[in-house]
Amino acid sequence: MEDFTAANIAVSDEKREEELEKTKKGTVDHSQLEEEVAAAKKHAKEGDLTAALECLLSLEKQHRLGEDITATKLCCTAILDALFEAKEWKLLNEHILLLAKRRSQLKQAVQSFVRQAMGYINQTPDKETKVELIKTLQTVTEGKIFVEIERARLTRQLAKLKEEEGKIDEAAEILQEVAVETFGAMAKTEKVFYILEQVRLCLDRKDYIRAQILAKKVSPRAFLDQSGKKGQNAGEVGIEGTTIQAADAGTPSLRELKLMYYQLLIRYHEHNNSYIDICRSYRSIYEVPSIAEDPAKWGPVLKRICWYVVLAPASSDQVTLLATTAADKKLLELPAYKELLQTFITKEVRWWSAFEKEYAGEVEAEDTIFGGEAGAKRRADLRLRVIEHNVLVIAKYYSRITLARLAQLLDLSPADTEKHLSDMVVAGALTARIDRPAGHVRFAPRREPAALLNSWARNIGRLLDVVENATQNIQKESMVHKVAIGAA
Repeated sequence: MEDFTAANIAVSDEKREEELEKTKKGTVDHSQLEEEVAAAKKHAKEGDLTAALECLLSLEKQHRLGEDITATKLCCTAILDALFEAKEWKLLNEHILLLAKRRSQLKQAVQSFVRQAMGYINQTPDKETKVELIKTLQTVTEGKIFVEIERARLTRQLAKLKEEEGKIDEAAEILQEVAVETFGAMAKTEKVFYILEQVRLCLDRKDYIRAQILAKKVSPRAFLDQSGKKGQNAGEVGIEGTTIQAADAGTPSLRELKLMYYQLLIRYHEHNNSYIDICRSYRSIYEVPSIAEDPAKWGPVLKRICWYVVLAPASSDQVTLLATTAADKKLLELPAYKELLQTFITKEVRWWSAFEKEYAGEVEAEDTIFGGEAGAKRRADLRLRVIEHNVLVIAKYYSRITLARLAQLLDLSPADTEKHLSDMVVAGALTARIDRPAGHVRFAPRREPAALLNSWARNIGRLLDVVENATQNIQKESMVHKVAIGAA
């Protein structure tokens, strides 16, 4: 016996529809129906629109009750065509609602005339008429799963109109009403593009929390090329047993969507000043073939990768990214940036005044990083990273140093030196103790209580071994020289 699955249900539904069509073709004279529809359209063109609509509605009722899908769709199409050619937009909206609400209306017919009416949207005479037609179609498609993709496209068009009017908040609210991630029949590219549009509008309205939630709906694995796998192309059957529809016209390709995704992530991380995440996003962009193969494109991206990995606070991830970026062979074409990374890899102290003078031109050239409102903070962070690098280098070579000497090496005042050192200790980047009365700084790794107890135990064990050896030697000498232990 065949397994009972969603795919089998879909196939059996299609078979029933085909059998129903074959049955109806034997009872309905489609050539005569086409002649009647053509005659009604002719009356409509001659100005007798009311009589034509009555005739077409009567034919639609007859074949709808007879459950003839082809004939019903033909009648619905003729009604909308007649109203569109007469430019009766108000009557068009009324008849769309009328056809959708008629008793026992076939879902195939509803899907057909909704798609047909969507083709009229761009041909409306003004924006008011366009919005009214979109809202009418939204009313018709509300709550109907078989036209959920059409409803999503209508919602996106309405949001676009609101955005063009400058109503960003309203456009974002409209677009967020649709959860396209649950649509099984929507193409993956269109689904991802829809979610990215939601993220973009949230960022435009500075709703960063909602933007983060929406961005998490898209996995980076979605941008892998899976063209050879089942369920990825239009016309194939997805895991839900539904046929995947072709993406809407104007939907970007998967590679373009990948660039859009990481550019939006960069906008979000820039708000939080998360330099390490910005660097990762730029690295993902850098790996896109269209970027990696064009020197005019990968050059600016690689420069930003270098700056953001330098700006990121010291951590295991930052060290890994720094080493990986420094090993890139393309840096040979950017010697200044290769030297920049080597500055933070080499265990040598660099004074800020010399560093600032050397890279002043490169900093001024990067307006996207060091310009604008966030530019001042990033310049301050760059100086802070140089100071932190110097402190870590000094801690590697010194176990104890005077605060005055440390300030001299860092080219800072004692107060600033103590402040930066304390901040690094609090952040967990360094272990140090400051003796203010003596003016000393001791660099020593913090030891866990268990490790400290084990060390004490080992020291006591070695001490007891020494005492025992000394006791044995004393007894040996006493026996050789026949001297009683404890004698005067």
